[in-house]
Amino acid sequence: MKYLELSDVAAQDMARAFDASPNPYTLLTADFCYAGVNQAYLDVVGRERDELIGRNLFELFDGGGQDDQARENSRRLQASFERVLQTGKADHLALIHYPIEITDVDGRMRIEDRYWSATHTPIRGADGKVAYILQHTTDITELQNLRKRVLGDRDQATVADLLSSNVLARAEHLQSDNLRLQSERNRLLDIFMQAPGFIAVLTGPDFVFQMHNEAYAELTGHRALNGRPVVEALPEIVAQGFLNLLSQVRETGETFEGHAMPVQLGTGPDGAMRTRYLDFVYQPLRDGQGDVAGVFVQGHDVTDVVEAGNRQKLMIDELNHRVKNTLATVQSIAMQTARTHADPETFAEGFQARLMSLSHTHNLLTRTHWEGAELADILTHETEAHGSTRILPNGPAVYLDPAQALSLGMILHELATNAAKHGALKSGDGRVLVDWSVKDGQVSLVWREIDGPPVMVSEHRGFGSRLVERNVRHDLAGQSRFDYAPDGLIFSLTFPLERTAS
Repeated sequence: MKYLELSDVAAQDMARAFDASPNPYTLLTADFCYAGVNQAYLDVVGRERDELIGRNLFELFDGGGQDDQARENSRRLQASFERVLQTGKADHLALIHYPIEITDVDGRMRIEDRYWSATHTPIRGADGKVAYILQHTTDITELQNLRKRVLGDRDQATVADLLSSNVLARAEHLQSDNLRLQSERNRLLDIFMQAPGFIAVLTGPDFVFQMHNEAYAELTGHRALNGRPVVEALPEIVAQGFLNLLSQVRETGETFEGHAMPVQLGTGPDGAMRTRYLDFVYQPLRDGQGDVAGVFVQGHDVTDVVEAGNRQKLMIDELNHRVKNTLATVQSIAMQTARTHADPETFAEGFQARLMSLSHTHNLLTRTHWEGAELADILTHETEAHGSTRILPNGPAVYLDPAQALSLGMILHELATNAAKHGALKSGDGRVLVDWSVKDGQVSLVWREIDGPPVMVSEHRGFGSRLVERNVRHDLAGQSRFDYAPDGLIFSLTFPLERTAS
């Protein structure tokens, strides 16, 4: 749209024409304040120009008072203004009951019953937005009063005949229909906007957004969509094949349904792409001739459901892996324990103790949903049977992954069992100092036994020693050493917190 710049002379001529018109006109701002009035309008409302300019219409004319009818009168008039501002199109009030306050010749103010017919036209500014509302209003109070007199003097059949050709009756009927349609449209629009699923209407060969609801706005990052084609409003979906799907629906007239389909959308505050999973339908919209004129988009964001399913599958796979590993560990413990215990009773005792050790660490990991466990907690669980005052831990918080936790738990169990049978925990005065530290990604742990019986170095390497060495080497990817000092065993262990997958 082009906007003409008027010369001062032309502007003055238009102002004079506006003021000289026999039809009442007023120019209102977007917040319903008087910006201009002509003489015919001043005559019909019985006011002076200075009383109106700059004042809000609803402050001066409140619809006849503060009762429910007056509030309804004001609501209908304001609703018409707001439709002009929202749609940019003219709006008509064929009939509105709107009493006004006038001044009698003696200077007294009184409320006079009035009926009006009005047209409200948008006036756009240079930026294309509605800047003013031009109101053309006609006082039809005499026609309405005539109608009332007719209703009072004739029976209903005669009245119907008289009003069948009456302009006022037709105007009332038309306005009643318009109000009903507007009410139904607003109700449907409210349902559309509040629907939990996302909805959008696309029209034309370029799939221009005509409307969309709040759920669709949320899905697409609250972008400016209405009036823009899909390739401009959502450019990232073109390469993902969704424009081809829209074209397919338009060309074939057949509905397309997508289930848990991934789509990359730039919905983050920084425009970063996010993956969403959608269940949706592309439904063809047909015109009066049956041709496809657009596409109705409706669906639900099922990202949470899909991701929950993926997590569940991952957990099941991880559980299967852990069960297999645990069974392999149990099998190894059983075989190795049997080799070193010919007597069934001692075998059962050793086998059960090692299974309980494995169970203790499993319980720790279960509390954290198998995300890991603290080194200090593992030590406490594996040595609590020997008393809290005889095992003295010292070290920072170190969080181990599940595989490291299980291996270290078995190692600490074997050390504590050996100390109870042969070392510092055998007598009442013996103690164990356990110190650990972390440096450059390496955990260093020292198990030092003191005040126990003299250390006797055995030439026979039992299953416990072999299990410790195997766990250190294969599961922790670390190194260990047993030092049999005269005053007690010293076991040193180092392993990386993060090991590279082989």
